[in-house]
Amino acid sequence: MENQVCPKTWLTESILVTLFCCLPFGIVGVIHASKVSTFFATGNYEMARKASADAAKWTKIGFFAGLAVTLIYLFVYLALFTIKEVPLQ
Repeated sequence: MENQVCPKTWLTESILVTLFCCLPFGIVGVIHASKVSTFFATGNYEMARKASADAAKWTKIGFFAGLAVTLIYLFVYLALFTIKEVPLQ
């Protein structure tokens, strides 16, 4: 019998991305992350590795999408509300 090591689940990271960054992509990450331990426990090691890779992919996509939206929001906010009015003479 082979001694297999369970792949990283990414569950904590995907939950944090769901709460703080991007809800839709984070939920997809949580779904894939929850499958990792189940596949590993049933002996389906290849599917556990694939679920871990998918969880990592969606968690990273959610993080960077949330970061991009936040940066765009800050840029627009600063551009609109820091413009000084020039008096007309």
